[in-house]
Amino acid sequence: MATVWVLVLVTAELCLARAGPVPTFKPTTTWKGCDMGRFKSLSPRELEAFKKAKDALENSLKNWSCGSRLFPKNRELSQLQMWERPVALEAELALTLKVLETMADRSHGGILDQPLHMLRHIRSELQACVSAQPTAGPQPRGLLHHWLHRLHEASKKESQGCLEASVLFNLFRLLKKDLECVASGDLCV
Repeated sequence: MATVWVLVLVTAELCLARAGPVPTFKPTTTWKGCDMGRFKSLSPRELEAFKKAKDALENSLKNWSCGSRLFPKNRELSQLQMWERPVALEAELALTLKVLETMADRSHGGILDQPLHMLRHIRSELQACVSAQPTAGPQPRGLLHHWLHRLHEASKKESQGCLEASVLFNLFRLLKKDLECVASGDLCV
């Protein structure tokens, strides 16, 4: 009886082995279990909370200047491959959260409570999607590498005032355009 089970297992293994290698490239379609579709459009109440915070914080910005544009106008997530878009958005969200949390710690806390909660929720959903991607495969190159490098270097090179202004001025682009692009999957153009 044990010999029969060994033969069944060996036969099953051989059949699976002939099925072909598991792909190690990044997927070009949406990921199973990754549902970003609910973020295609935020509710008017959520957007209003962001608007109130942005308006209040923009009025408090003083003496800021930037050496470069952190979020260039011609930057479009649709220019990236589909698997790169959530990676870029996650990096953008990470910097946005870091800057807004610093601003909240400096006394703007109440006005930022709801926006920070929402951004943290979006980022946690996005991180689940990004971590669900296969880790083997190409490292970020081209546009994605350039964008990730720019975001990473910004916190080292730019002043806090520049970071705050850049994040605030980019906030609605992040929420309305970039998040919608990732949530739309292959419909993002």
